[in-house]
Order: sequence, then structure tokens, then C-alpha cells
Amino acid sequence: MKSRLPMRRLLHLSLSLGASVLLTQGAMAREGVDVGAPSSFTRFVSADQVEHSAQLQYLQLRQQASSKNALAPDQHPQLRRLRGIAQRIIPFSYAWNPRARDWSWEVNLIGSSQVNAFCMPGGKIAFYTGILEKLHLSDAEVAIVMGHEMAHALREHARERMGKSMVTQGAARLGGAVVAGVFGVDPRLTDMAARGGANLLALEFSREDESEADLVGLELAARAGFDPRAGISLWQKMSANNQGAPPQWLSTHPAGKNRIAEMEKNMYKVLPLYERARKG
Repeated sequence: MKSRLPMRRLLHLSLSLGASVLLTQGAMAREGVDVGAPSSFTRFVSADQVEHSAQLQYLQLRQQASSKNALAPDQHPQLRRLRGIAQRIIPFSYAWNPRARDWSWEVNLIGSSQVNAFCMPGGKIAFYTGILEKLHLSDAEVAIVMGHEMAHALREHARERMGKSMVTQGAARLGGAVVAGVFGVDPRLTDMAARGGANLLALEFSREDESEADLVGLELAARAGFDPRAGISLWQKMSANNQGAPPQWLSTHPAGKNRIAEMEKNMYKVLPLYERARKG
């Protein structure tokens, strides 16, 4: 009988400690969206190599734009606007990827009718004037676009896609052409196209990446003090602009109405972050 009392006390203490740990973990639960852990496919490809290739591609793009007088000068009001928004968002990127602290972030504006923007690995951002002018984006909507594109780089989706390509197709070409293919910078350089069922599998991966970037982008914008509800108005504009787009199952991007529904479902997670940033 004497040996049972200490065991009971030990069991009670263990249960109490376990409950305490669970309560503490619950209290320390991360605020914001939940998109899971980064993809394990990235382990197949070097981050340094991807970022280096992206830097070369970005430099090439910038030089091409400059040669056509399409690269906005530093004093351009829209470029200054973009860079100001980026400066507010970038500090909140570090929590998503520690490498982002060491990236040489850069933002440029390219004169083009394309409704497009991107952020390459290493923090190289470009907006096309078409997306600003055709959609008449507010600052909050720009922040949503920028946060979304930054999320692709922070979550290393290009590196993930290369890793998936290595697994599903048996090889990965890791030159500048691959990065160009991932981001659509220059279709003539891409060598990533798959065929048949493998291509559909790659497209499904891409839709998952886009949905993940939508949510991370909402959080980044909210933490920087931009109203995340602008994501709804943004995709209403995008949907109106993309009339005649292919069905979702044949597209690398989720359907606009599905993106809006997913944002609405997660809005309660990011609105408190926006309210706190706005008041602070």
C-alpha cells in the first residue's frame, strides 16, 4: 500500500503537467492563417541555386525592359507607391522564411499592358503597369497582390515545383530557363513543360501553391496595416478581367469564385491583425 500512494501522486502530477502544457500551447497558438509546414520537396533542390538563377533572370528582365524604355525610373509615382507598400510588408516576411532577412529585396515597375506581377526567389519583385491601370488598384489591393507574390517566394514554391518535377518526371533542369518557366518571365526560355497526366499533376500542385499564397498574402497585408478585405474586391476585379478563362481543373490558378470563398472563410483570422496594426 505504501508504494501506491507515491505512484498516484506521480500520476496526478503528470496529468496536471500535461494539461498545463496543452493549455500553454493553446495560449501560444500562432495567430493568423494556417497553411501547414513548407513542402518537403524543396530538399531536392538547393535554395542558393534557385535564388541565384532567379537573380540572373530578374537582371535580364530588367535590362530588356530598360532597353525598350519600359523600366520606370526611381521617381515614377507608381513605383514610389509600390516601394512604399513593400517597405511596410517586408518586415513581416521574416517569420515565414528566415532567409528573407538576407535577401536583397528589390521592386520595379515595367510598362506593359499585362495584368501581372511576381516576386522571384530572393525578393525580386516586379509589377506591370497593366495590373495597376486596368484594375485601378487601391493601396490595399496592391498590398494583397504583393503579399501573394511575396508568399510564393517565402514559401519557396519555385523550389518546390522543381523538386516535384524531379520526382514526377525523373529530372529537373535547374538553369535560368526553369525559373523563367515557373514565373512566366519569358516563355521562349521555359523548358519545364510536362506532357499528359504528369502535366495535370503539375497543374494541381500549382493550384495548391496559389491557394496557399492567397492566404499568406492576406496575412502579410493585414499585419502591415492593409485591409485584408481588399482581397475580395481584388479578385472580383480579376474575375471580371479574366472572362473566358479555362475551367479550374485545366488551369494553374484556382477559379476566382473559389479564391474569394477561401478568403472569406479565413478572413476572421486576419482581421484582428489588421485592426491591431491600424491602431498601433
